[in-house]
Amino acid sequence: MPRLSRLFQPASIVVFGSGWAENVITQCQKMGFAGDIWPVHPKRKTIAGVPCFASVAALPGVPDVAFLGINRDAVIEVTRQLAAIGCGGAVCFASGFAESGQLDRQQQLVAAAGDMPLLGPNCYGFINYLDGALLWPDQHGGRRCTNGVALISQSSNIAINLGMQARGLPVGYVGCVGNQAQTSLTDMVAALLEDPRITAAGLYIEGIHDAGEFAKMAHAARQNGKYIVAIKAGKTAASQQAAGAHTAALAGDAAASSAFLQQCGVIEVNSLDALIETLKILHLFGALPGNRISALCCSGGEAGLLADMSVTQDLSWPELPEYNATRLADKLGPLVHLANPLDYHTFIWGDEAAMTECFANMMGDWVDLCCLVIDFPRADRCSRDAWMPAVAALQTAASKTGTKAALLASLPEGMPDDIASWLMDEGLLPLCGFEAGLAALTSAANAGRNLSQETPWVPLATITTSITTDSATTLVDEAGAKAMLRANGISCPAGITGDTPSELAHQAARLTPPLALKGMGTLHKSEQGFVALGLAHAELAQQAKAMTDAQRFLVEEMVTAPVAELLVGLRRDPQYGIHLTIASGGIMTELWRDSQSLILPASRTAIAAALGRLQFAALLNGFRGRPTADQQSAIDQILALCQLITNDHSIAAIEINPLIITINSAIAADALLWRYHTPENAVTAAGQNTGASA
Repeated sequence: MPRLSRLFQPASIVVFGSGWAENVITQCQKMGFAGDIWPVHPKRKTIAGVPCFASVAALPGVPDVAFLGINRDAVIEVTRQLAAIGCGGAVCFASGFAESGQLDRQQQLVAAAGDMPLLGPNCYGFINYLDGALLWPDQHGGRRCTNGVALISQSSNIAINLGMQARGLPVGYVGCVGNQAQTSLTDMVAALLEDPRITAAGLYIEGIHDAGEFAKMAHAARQNGKYIVAIKAGKTAASQQAAGAHTAALAGDAAASSAFLQQCGVIEVNSLDALIETLKILHLFGALPGNRISALCCSGGEAGLLADMSVTQDLSWPELPEYNATRLADKLGPLVHLANPLDYHTFIWGDEAAMTECFANMMGDWVDLCCLVIDFPRADRCSRDAWMPAVAALQTAASKTGTKAALLASLPEGMPDDIASWLMDEGLLPLCGFEAGLAALTSAANAGRNLSQETPWVPLATITTSITTDSATTLVDEAGAKAMLRANGISCPAGITGDTPSELAHQAARLTPPLALKGMGTLHKSEQGFVALGLAHAELAQQAKAMTDAQRFLVEEMVTAPVAELLVGLRRDPQYGIHLTIASGGIMTELWRDSQSLILPASRTAIAAALGRLQFAALLNGFRGRPTADQQSAIDQILALCQLITNDHSIAAIEINPLIITINSAIAADALLWRYHTPENAVTAAGQNTGASA
């Protein structure tokens, strides 16, 4: 974003305050910032040896960026003065705004900034290691570089911790967004990724203010060949409460946020270790072309542990081609069992030429990356000299074969920072620890799959009417829900309703047994004994009498010859629009917990892919000679449901469980539908008021 370039790449910096301001000046001096630094203080003559100016009016020029290390009351007027002279941007360090309930004060600050870009308030600032500009009032762990990744966080402490990494990752920027009163996380990521010296971005996200703008930013990044890796916090009730306490950020549902990030093409990881390791791969190689990995170990224990730990990752370990296996057998002898991962033993340890030939035969176009498992000795007590021939051999073999190469330590501390940094400079990938390293390889292999089509995917807008996702909802009874579904092209079983048991047999005469009887008026019909299946006409009245608390009855023809059962659920999400869940259905829903999530809009292709990722997908495809399910009909029904909730803003949520799939149809056997409880739709709703969004 051009309007943020002066802020993040300043030629002049003005600082306000005393202690925090002095820290900013000191850090800029240590990092060799070549531009002007202008401290402003009404009483002090110098700060950190730099002459002070008494006021904004006394400045010798218009600064590119300001660090506001002054209190919450004074900062608003200073912000107004800076905006008036055309300052390029400001970092508001002060707290005591929206994060502590002072929304009015935050609005006054934003109004004072006007068109001037503003980070914060409650913001630690940013570090530009590329140009040596640090609007950062504390210590940090980085160094100058010519290119690298950007680390952006909604938590200042997480940003500080990431900046202290000792894993060889070149970092170009570290940035915090604070309260995002004006400049958002999305704005910052977009601006930093536009710097040609930045190769990828790593994000710590607590909440996304505008999902549509974030999706557009992510698409633009992918189109420019830049990758985004993210950790999304706030996936549990406890973390949502903690996040809200200090950032006022909306956390969002875990499944919805993961689906959103995936559809945006953002690589989601679950730990800071995996974040850093994945960024290293992307910085050095970009996305891996595939997940085919080979590994070289000088111990059977390492080879076995590596193979075991990779089971939980989406990695492939191809068999050695015959030519390569023959060459390895000649070099390593009969005592070495040829496999991938390979335990090449220590017969050739220290023999650089022999190791080069061995390593080269574990490389080639049959793999996407080759790992040498190696843990370096600690430098304070040991010598690393004997380990260097292995590194040289890997580098030569990689150069000869054109294969991407990594050195993978079993423990993080087995890859010291000085070694890791040197390896990165040499074009060799250092991975710190089996767990994070294997996870990072999976993420980098999947990164290429996340590249989207030329048209950006953008989530549907959230409700902007007076109805909100906090509004109370009313459960429409099953008969009413299915009437709405039928009217919108969704197949449901033939059925009738009745108010008394005595009416049922007569009214159901036109239905073909076996029949399903359901008592309405409760959310959990099965648990209340309000469902009876496989009935004949003569059994209906007696079974209905046993459902003593039922308010009304529904009788339907049962779906025969089912192949599979799905749960299909749609609900409105306050951040992402509409969340679609597809899961194994019927009695298996809670037992298997096998589900996939998408954010609307979702294409037929995306829904088909989600079905394919379910654990029970084999059943849909005719497992062991069973019939094949009509997946196209199922997708038709899912798309019709998506269209219904998209068009009707009064619907809060829909759930079909099960959607029974046969060899030639898909039928909604059971349905729940919640509508927002408003005067406009209350007349059509029946059942119970849940008092909250579904």
